Amino acid sequence: MATTTPDKRTATTSPQYYDEEKTGIATGGIDSVGEEARPIDPELQRQVLRKIDLFLMPAMVIGYGLVYYDKAILGSAALFGMTKDLRLSFIDASGKTDTSRLSWATSIFYFGQLAGSYPMTYTLQHFDTRYVLGPMVMIWAIICASTAGVTTWQGLFVQRFFLGFTESVIPTAFMTTVSGYYTQSEQALRQSLWFSGTGWFTIIGGGLNYGFAQIHGGALAQWQYIYVLAGGLTFIFGIWCFFLPNSPLNAWFLTPDERLIAAERLRAGQTGLKNQTLKAYQIKEAILDLRIWLVALTMAAAYTVNGAISGFGPLIVATFGYSSLESILFQFPLGAVSGVGITLTGWLCSRYRNIRIITLLLCCLPVIAGFAIIWKSSWGYKPVSPVVGYSLLGFFGPVVGLTVTLGASNVAGETKKSFMASAVFVAYCVGNIIGPQLVRSETKGQHYPELWTGLIICYCITMLSASVLYVLSSRENKRRDNLGLDEEERNRLAFKDLTDKENLHFRYAY
Repeated sequence: MATTTPDKRTATTSPQYYDEEKTGIATGGIDSVGEEARPIDPELQRQVLRKIDLFLMPAMVIGYGLVYYDKAILGSAALFGMTKDLRLSFIDASGKTDTSRLSWATSIFYFGQLAGSYPMTYTLQHFDTRYVLGPMVMIWAIICASTAGVTTWQGLFVQRFFLGFTESVIPTAFMTTVSGYYTQSEQALRQSLWFSGTGWFTIIGGGLNYGFAQIHGGALAQWQYIYVLAGGLTFIFGIWCFFLPNSPLNAWFLTPDERLIAAERLRAGQTGLKNQTLKAYQIKEAILDLRIWLVALTMAAAYTVNGAISGFGPLIVATFGYSSLESILFQFPLGAVSGVGITLTGWLCSRYRNIRIITLLLCCLPVIAGFAIIWKSSWGYKPVSPVVGYSLLGFFGPVVGLTVTLGASNVAGETKKSFMASAVFVAYCVGNIIGPQLVRSETKGQHYPELWTGLIICYCITMLSASVLYVLSSRENKRRDNLGLDEEERNRLAFKDLTDKENLHFRYAY
């Protein structure tokens, strides 16, 4: 959308507007973003924000939805022949069913993501995003579709590792992209929006899986069709990735004037623009920053439930006495609670300042209640109580979504932001690795007590670490508010690639 520059008379009488001759805004280059703040017409800001939203948000929701979908496929595929075809479940020497191979098939994906996390983060900072994200997403698509050709559980382990390795580029890229395009107050909603793809694709993926379950005969098994479709959809998403600009200053979908407005919008938040220089001192600062490790601990503890649900959710529901098809349908309310909850909490936290951790703590409570309901209710034949409890687990989505926003919006300095994104992502992987290992098939008759006990402990840790983060951030903000800093200095420092500790004008969101 083109912007219009008012004449000199308007620019003189109303400081809300840029004067093109004085600022050189029409050049649109990075040198045009100086040390002095330039007033911007609020309507032009809204126009630029709308254009950024329309380009980034729909594709990012779809992209992260696909990340979740191809992981969660494993749980549904296990119901439709994969477990038998690849011998993921077998009868051990004592005559009991052993599902440890399925647990490791779920966990090993995240070992791949761990291995790819820091190399992908380094590559993303040093090269244009489109030239990293586009090829990696297309490789991911091919690896995903190739699951249909796997014939042994050993082959599945190898495939899952490399699938995780390539997918590791997505969460880090999305976190840093949002922090590079949006102000601190806007990030809560936008980080939550792309992360809400987990909920929406739980529903969409469940519907697709239900449809493929109706296929009888044909060249492939039901579970193989699901993976071929997921790979094809991911490949299409990879095409969009080639069009993703590196920063607002080279966003091709904005006019030169709009690019400068997009950059000036970020000045107030003091988070800076993308800088491709790796700074060792920022890495050292990040390693010593307690806030980063509190966010990482919160993420690791909160995401254990996802590892269990993505690999075993439909199987657990089937244990309640429901058929395989009915078990897939029960993913719908889980996905709806997650998708709506992530979006709603993100919106609330963008409207009201510093309620993120309080909201996170409140969302932990129904998750813990869900664990207890599933564990302690009667499982009989098609019971209602454990299904209600299972649906309540969808509140883990808002918990994790808010943790993502706490990580992304509370760090300044490009190298430190990249470290934070990687640390959060590593924690995400650790949680997902632990979750499936809590499932013990031999205790199915006792309703998997190790699983629910472990998850309840993890969510107590989540609440404790988030509470400590709240205290640290609120105290530091109050200390900085009392320093009496020069507001003109704020504008000069905004694009100096300073960390949140170096720049005392930075304020933490909690």
